[in-house]
Amino acid sequence: MDISVEELTSVDKEVTLKAKREDLQEDFDKAYKKYKNQIQLPGFRPGKVPMGLIKKRFGKEIEQEEISNIVQKIFEKEVVPEYEPVGETEMVDFSWENDELEVKFKIGSKPEVEVGDLSKIEVNKMVHDVTDEEVEEEIERTLERQGNWEDVDEAATEESQVVVDVVSKTHGDEDKDQKIDLRKEEAEEFLGALKGKKPGDVVEMSIPHGDHEDEVEITLKKVQKLHKAELTEELIDQQSNGEAENEDQFRSYIKSRMQEYYDQTSEDLFKNDVADALVEAHDFEVPETFVAQIQGSYVDQLKQQQGGDLPDHFDAEQYKAGMKDRAVREAKWSFISQKLQDTFEDIEIKPEDIDEHLAMQAAQYGMPTDQLKQYYAQQPQMLEQLRSSIRENKVFNILQEKVKIKELGKEEYREQQEEQSKKNK
Repeated sequence: MDISVEELTSVDKEVTLKAKREDLQEDFDKAYKKYKNQIQLPGFRPGKVPMGLIKKRFGKEIEQEEISNIVQKIFEKEVVPEYEPVGETEMVDFSWENDELEVKFKIGSKPEVEVGDLSKIEVNKMVHDVTDEEVEEEIERTLERQGNWEDVDEAATEESQVVVDVVSKTHGDEDKDQKIDLRKEEAEEFLGALKGKKPGDVVEMSIPHGDHEDEVEITLKKVQKLHKAELTEELIDQQSNGEAENEDQFRSYIKSRMQEYYDQTSEDLFKNDVADALVEAHDFEVPETFVAQIQGSYVDQLKQQQGGDLPDHFDAEQYKAGMKDRAVREAKWSFISQKLQDTFEDIEIKPEDIDEHLAMQAAQYGMPTDQLKQYYAQQPQMLEQLRSSIRENKVFNILQEKVKIKELGKEEYREQQEEQSKKNK
C-alpha cells in the first residue's frame, strides 16, 4: 500500500493511502475463507457454499469490511508510529472504485513549543483578607435565609416581598402568585411601580422583553415583611455542622470558611489568568483535529448538564463554531502545559501526592478515603485524569514562583477583569 503525506499547515497533515486490488487480494482471500465456514444458505451444508456464490451474494460487503480492517491496521502500524497524531483523526475521503482504493485522513501533529522567559510574564492575583464587617454581613444573610416572610396589611416598601398576579396585555399570558423580593437589584423596576401600593391594588407597567417592551397588568395580592431568625445556640450548631457552640466561635467559623472560599477562588482565578497570559505570549499553530475534539467535548459536557439529552432543535455545529476561540485557547494551553511539565523538575507524581489528593476529595464528598481509592483503582481512565490534574497543579505551583505576580485587592481585581472583558468584546 502506498502512503503519501501532504503538509497542510505546520501541524495539520493529510495522509493518503492508495492500493490496487492485487495489493489487497491476499487479505480478501483470507476473508472469503473465513466467511465460507460461517455462511449458511438453504440447500448447502455449513461450510459447503460455493465460493463463487459467496462472492456474488456477499462479496461487496466482505471486501468493504476487510478494506476497513486493512486501512485501520496500516494506519495504526505505519502512520501512528511515524507521525504520532494528536486529536481525533478525521477521514476526509474514501473511494473503492475500479479495483483501486484511495483513503484520505486529516491528522494533527504536536506543535513545537518554545517557552519564553517566564519572569517577563505578569499576572494579576486577587488577595483578600476577610474583614469582621464581611463576617457580620454573612451572618445577617444567614439569619435572613433562616427567617420567614409574614403577611402584613401595609403598603409595600423597599424592604418588602410581594405576591402578585401578572397578566401580559401584549401576549395574553398570566403568571399567578409570583413572589418578588423588592430588596433585590433585579426588582428595581417593580419597586418603582409597587412601592406604596397595598393588597388589592392594580398597576400597569412596561417590562423590557428582548427587542420590545411587554405591557403588563399587575395585581398586588400580598405584602410581606421579613422576620429574621435569631442567632440561637441551636441555629449556630446547625449552621456550623456542630463546630461552633457560641456566637464568638460561630463568627470564627464563618470567617474561616469565607477565607477558605476567597483563597480557593484566588487560586482558581490565578490558574486561569496565568494560562491566558502564557497563551497570549506564545504564538503557534494548533491542529484542527485537536481543536475539533475539544469543541466536541463542549457539546458532550452540555449534554451531561441537560441530563443526557440536548434541547430540541439544538444546532451542535453552530454551538461548536461559537466555542472555537475558547477551544483554540484550551488547545494551546494543553501544549504549553505539557512543555512545562517536560521542562520543570520535581513534576513527577509520587504515591503520597495521590494519597493527599484522594484524602482531600474523600473529605469533600464525606466518604472514607479507602473507599475512594478502591473506586479509582477500578477506573484506570479516571486515575490517569487524576494524575494529569496533579501534574498540572504542580505546574501552577512552580509558575507562582517564576512569573511576576501583581497582587490586587478584591475590588481592584474585579475592576481590572471588567475592563479586560470590555476590551475582548
